[in-house]
Amino acid sequence: MSKLAVMLISAGALALAQEGKLRIIAIGAHPDDCDIKFGGTAAKFARAGHAVKFVSVTNGDAGHQGEGGGMLAKRRHAETQESARRLGIAEYEVLDNHDGELVPSVEVRRQVIRAIRRWNADIVLAPRPNDYHPDHRYTGVLVQDAAYMVVVPNICPDVPPLRKNPIFIYYQDGFQKPAPFRPDIVVAIDDVWDTKVNALDAHTSQFYEWLPWVDGRLEQVPRDPAARKKYLSGQRIQPLSEATRAALERRYGPERAKQVRYTESFEQCEYGRQASLEDLGKLFPK
Repeated sequence: MSKLAVMLISAGALALAQEGKLRIIAIGAHPDDCDIKFGGTAAKFARAGHAVKFVSVTNGDAGHQGEGGGMLAKRRHAETQESARRLGIAEYEVLDNHDGELVPSVEVRRQVIRAIRRWNADIVLAPRPNDYHPDHRYTGVLVQDAAYMVVVPNICPDVPPLRKNPIFIYYQDGFQKPAPFRPDIVVAIDDVWDTKVNALDAHTSQFYEWLPWVDGRLEQVPRDPAARKKYLSGQRIQPLSEATRAALERRYGPERAKQVRYTESFEQCEYGRQASLEDLGKLFPK
């Protein structure tokens, strides 16, 4: 890519922030994934007046030790709607694909393409395609596969193509192969931490039932609602890696960085529109 092309792409990213409000779509495999990886930053975007949408590619109908199928899917959909209300985001869509059976098929790719186009997204977030869970991996693949196709008119012609390619962003993860996560942008979320925990608290089936059960610690979950939130908050603190701490200091300065306890970090995907690190800092909330 020529130096001029890089400059034009970077200028286009900066123009998004200067034009006013952004349209952001966060895509996860299950009806709580976006909340975990992006909930705090989403709340900050929404408070600033930007349009934020979450999408779950599966309906979550397998994620429980004692429930399943259509009734569980219905329960988890209701949890997403309450979480969206608590975060203050515009919309939370759940696609009707079975939990644990997701494959990166052309048909599901079309669903993802249509969702991104209908939202007229400026920024798209998704997992990286390396993860312990096949649904997470394939969600990453599906979004990567959609990254160029969203601008191709003859693909999914029932929905108009985007006239500008969005910036595609990965959520943070701890997986090291084939390459470790790179924190291109870090967002301090101390000021919205309680909001994020409150949104996660809406997913009762997951954070107080399924995940504690599969981890062998169901007996540790308190019964009292306030105690449950405190328990949940403690479970969701993510230690900062050296790379994340360095990125945090670059963005906020050493003194402010020392005071930050809660963060969400993101890596820019090589596909889609590219932004400089400086421009990412202007697009993402502080």
